[in-house]
Amino acid sequence: MAIAIILALILVASVLFHFLAPWHLTPPASNWGSIDTTLLITLVITGVFFIAVVGFMVVAIIRFRHREGRRARYEPESRRLEWWLMVVTSLGIVGMLAPGLVVYSDFVRVPKDAYPLEVVAQQWQWAFRFPGQDGQLGRADVSWVDARNPLGLDPRDPHGQDDVLVLGNEVRLPLDRPVKVLLRSKDVLHNFYIPQIRGKMDMVPGMVSHFWFTPTLAGEYEILCAEFCGVGHFNMRGKLQVEPAPAFEQWLATQPTFAQVLASAGAPSQGGLIEQGRQLADTHGCPACHSQDGSQSLGPGWKDLYGREVQLADGTRLKADAAYLRESILDPRARLVQGYPPVMVPYTFSQDELAALVAFIRSLSAVGQQESGGAGNLVEQGEKLAQSLGCLACHSLDGSKGVGPSWKGLYGHPVTLADGSQVEADAAYLRESVLAPAARLVQGYSPLMPAFAPSDTELDALIAFIRSRADPDADDQEQAP
Repeated sequence: MAIAIILALILVASVLFHFLAPWHLTPPASNWGSIDTTLLITLVITGVFFIAVVGFMVVAIIRFRHREGRRARYEPESRRLEWWLMVVTSLGIVGMLAPGLVVYSDFVRVPKDAYPLEVVAQQWQWAFRFPGQDGQLGRADVSWVDARNPLGLDPRDPHGQDDVLVLGNEVRLPLDRPVKVLLRSKDVLHNFYIPQIRGKMDMVPGMVSHFWFTPTLAGEYEILCAEFCGVGHFNMRGKLQVEPAPAFEQWLATQPTFAQVLASAGAPSQGGLIEQGRQLADTHGCPACHSQDGSQSLGPGWKDLYGREVQLADGTRLKADAAYLRESILDPRARLVQGYPPVMVPYTFSQDELAALVAFIRSLSAVGQQESGGAGNLVEQGEKLAQSLGCLACHSLDGSKGVGPSWKGLYGHPVTLADGSQVEADAAYLRESVLAPAARLVQGYSPLMPAFAPSDTELDALIAFIRSRADPDADDQEQAP
């Protein structure tokens, strides 16, 4: 009897929890309300079966419990019961499968006016591609993938030259416009999943899968990989920002085209070498395992790694110099750092690419910055960062009016904020404006700038570059004793 009471309480509590719980499906950010309906149908059918099975268990335990003087009647089969079970379970299965087949048919039947977005996955990061002015995506294949061409586009295809590349985990889409999502994987099986949109699809190496949706609700949504793809799977996250079409077009204009990426991959200066290393690290998914801000990560963090003594798995210690970094990239298992698993795969970079990666890791440490030439080099790094991040599309360097405040003469001068107050544009204010642009808006400018998450070294470089554009008189006054 006690078991029957416990089962009855579980049944009642489960039903009440469903109706009284504060957790419900969030408003979908797409046209797929039919997916929510399918989920509801599945929940109702499985809920009815759950109530029926648990209810039958309670009744059976009470009615057929052991009693003195009563014997159980042996009944090996019941054709009537079997037919009832066959019919009811078949109807339940059809009720769950049929709506899913209808929804899936609509899910992959793309409208003719849908806007193409290609999503490229690799361990453990996302990259994106939009068509250029011609409205067509160029050909792509893994055979063309290299450090200069991380998405594997055909350099000879004229349709691909103006394709817009987003080599990072954040992407934007226009509001109320159908989007055809083309999915491609460079290495292993991944799954592109945006929970609020109810849209997900496997990404299989060697083939291109697709689905479509219409973003109907502005906001930020998390992009996840819903297929276990290796030790860094947990960190394979991205962000989708849905915004009005004018803001999207303005953002898209700041992103580099394939032709620009190829042109910028020539022989770099020291500052350009660091930027090339940063891009290499991003395109090969290094930040998924190696943090750049000093936080704990799957592999050794890169902040202040260069020039520091590290303890290896065999108990020996050595200095993390350029030779050690090169060896660790080409043969990660040769000298493992103590406390970290041997999960990194070896890479086959050219000597120029190795030099760029080492230069980038070196730039993340104080020792490396001192060796590389100090403040002058920092300004050059900041200029390259401003160009690569698209800052100069909104902030002019000559004092002309732009989408954002001009950087000419900005540093060290007072600026009027949207609330009427004034603040001096010093290093602290510039840092805050990069990390949280909406915190203190400048009067007369719209809150269009996205938040960035650069490392401390990159922030210092950007501020050094902005400071270099200040009026010489103002800078001299600040430095005067």
